[in-house]
Amino acid sequence: MIRTLIHACALLLLGATLPAHAELKVLATTADWGSLAKELGGDKVNVYVATNALQDVHQVDAKPSLVARARTADLVVANGGDLEIGWLPVLVQESGNPKIRPGSPGYFEATSAVRLLDIPTAVDRSMGDIHPLGNPHIQLDPHNVAAVAKALSARLAAIDAANAQYYQARAADFLGRWQQAITRWEAQAVPLKGMTVVAIHTDQRYLCHWVGLNQVATIEPKPGVPPSAGYLLELVTRLSANKPKLILRNAYNDAKAADSLSQKIGVPVVVLPFSVGGTPQAKDLFGLFDDTINRLLAASK
Repeated sequence: MIRTLIHACALLLLGATLPAHAELKVLATTADWGSLAKELGGDKVNVYVATNALQDVHQVDAKPSLVARARTADLVVANGGDLEIGWLPVLVQESGNPKIRPGSPGYFEATSAVRLLDIPTAVDRSMGDIHPLGNPHIQLDPHNVAAVAKALSARLAAIDAANAQYYQARAADFLGRWQQAITRWEAQAVPLKGMTVVAIHTDQRYLCHWVGLNQVATIEPKPGVPPSAGYLLELVTRLSANKPKLILRNAYNDAKAADSLSQKIGVPVVVLPFSVGGTPQAKDLFGLFDDTINRLLAASK
């Protein structure tokens, strides 16, 4: 009798020290995939985003604070396509967390769910910051986001089987709302089709492909290579003869080169959020696309 009472008290004390439900700890490498993880995971996940929209995700330090987050993560949601090649492998290794190693259920890459554009046939150092697997900046085509959502919800359900139905229901709800939004965005974007634009980097490729923008040049002579004064002069000469409608700049880009080109050829710069949090209006994935389309339409008038 006494032994039973002691055992019951021990169980009560143990229950008092444990949370009502254990949240799945998710470490997302970008704000976009962090936002998607929150959409799909709801109150079953605790999402930490390693970067923000005003950072160049190519160049991030694997700081001790990030290593600590990785050490306790149940799931890493990476962009993939070698976008984080300079820091994520170090982060995973330093964490010592076997759950989030590539190839394990706790490691997910968004690019695994879509077909990448611009896959090079050859790669060497002279070509600049070329991604051998293809262009990894997939988030600005909403059809890609839908494909990633399906794959990520399946992964959440696989590693947290007790809440599988919850993740499936949230995915169905999100995808329903997302498809309605795509229909609206594509209707709004019709006037943008065929419009000529200049971008700083190749990271607007999926937006241009989706909307039908015609990107005629990049301010970078090669991906990741800053423009020289000579290259900018050549660009001015070439574009003055056949002016683009807009110059696209992401919120995280240095404004100097884009503004200089704008002044010399008389073409406006439009600053796009590029990622969730890039502008005050881009508070989530829906806001990201709302604001992107609105800014393009406003600047093109």
